[in-house]
Amino acid sequence: MLKMVMIVYNEALDLDVMAVLGGCAVKNYTKANAVYGRGEGSGTHLGNDIWPGRNNILYVACDEKQAQQILACVKELRKKLGHEGVKAFLLPLEEMT
Repeated sequence: MLKMVMIVYNEALDLDVMAVLGGCAVKNYTKANAVYGRGEGSGTHLGNDIWPGRNNILYVACDEKQAQQILACVKELRKKLGHEGVKAFLLPLEEMT
């Protein structure tokens, strides 16, 4: 079964997150840079003087085994960073053409 892993993270952590993906042998992904939003734990990031900072989003379409590996790697990164600045979400991927 195919899955979509969505990783949302502070743009300052880009090298760390990309290293995690490399360690999971992820070769294909889609990256959206400089996105804005607000999270319960991460706060508001709107890229302005009042709410500084931006996020990036990575999307990885993969099989269940690789999805679980990516989630485990992100979990380890969160431990290293103190649960700040990076979250991963696992979504079902019904069709890919």
